[in-house]
Amino acid sequence: MLLRLRSSASLAELEAVRALARELGYRARSVGERLDLLQLEGSDALVGGPDHPARFLDLSAVAEVLDRGAARELWQRAPGRAATVVEVAGVPIGGDGVVIIAGPCAVEDRERLLEVARGVRAAGAVLLRGGAYKPRSSPYSFQGLGEPGLALLAEARAETGLGIVTEVLDPRDVERVGLVADMYQVGARSMANFALLTELGRTQKPVLLKRGFAATVEELLGAAEYILAGGNEQVVLCERGVRSFDRVTRNLLDVGAIAHLAGATHLPILVDPSHAAGRADLVPRLARARPAAGAHGLVIEVHTAPEEAHSDGRQAIDLATLQQVVDDARALAELDGRVLVTRPTGHSSAHTRAPKRSCPS
Repeated sequence: MLLRLRSSASLAELEAVRALARELGYRARSVGERLDLLQLEGSDALVGGPDHPARFLDLSAVAEVLDRGAARELWQRAPGRAATVVEVAGVPIGGDGVVIIAGPCAVEDRERLLEVARGVRAAGAVLLRGGAYKPRSSPYSFQGLGEPGLALLAEARAETGLGIVTEVLDPRDVERVGLVADMYQVGARSMANFALLTELGRTQKPVLLKRGFAATVEELLGAAEYILAGGNEQVVLCERGVRSFDRVTRNLLDVGAIAHLAGATHLPILVDPSHAAGRADLVPRLARARPAAGAHGLVIEVHTAPEEAHSDGRQAIDLATLQQVVDDARALAELDGRVLVTRPTGHSSAHTRAPKRSCPS
């Protein structure tokens, strides 16, 4: 590991760095003409903990970690590390598969939810998304049905066989939501809710982690690290667009970030073109960016009557448009050497070339 030290650091501050190095099993050696670089070396058996860079950065004498060496955080793709595949209700996310997750922004009522669930299944989606709890910018906006919404999601799963992806907002609700959810969703507003991330790290249930609308890629990966560090290795990242100065779209879909993540992390990556576009007419086009960036699937908002939706109706597509998105995804997956994950008749999943779950490194 290579540290850059602050030129203004006192002798006591510098000694604190060397003391921590000794505690963690490193040998410290000053390098550079100004002796402002500190090289940390040691046996791989002793060094390389994922928390080591952060512990050094906490010290006032350390300005920057220039080279992490063997110390890799859990989200990082180490040499020889196989890509992680997360299985959700029998559906593999990652590897050479492409998944479609679709459903309403919020659970509004029984009839509408079941209508959408049947429709997205028929179109080719393999998991049903829908919020029983909805964080909204205004306290007067529809906040979801809460526990009754969870019961409706459970009914939709029983009828269609689709696994449920639904949002959890509060650490105190993790157990309750987990009784229904096959995959927890952490929305953009909750990406920095570290108490929630820590609690989800204690579970062994998959987590869909969305990037905050003003978060850097580094901050997204830091949020994922909270969950991974807690022992839950089943994390899927989701790019849903970041806030921009342009008002043509609701958010700016960061295709470059997706491409970077595809090489930097072993975790699967999904794209949410609905929140990025904020407009239903742009969703199919933005969905086509997925294969170019290297993501493993799409999260799509669907409603049978978008004009009547209680939340995010402008960006919700109808079932006919969803079918177009699925057909495009299938064709593009084949061009990309991948395969669309499908569900056969019945309640089990199928995958033409199902990748195996990798073992943690």
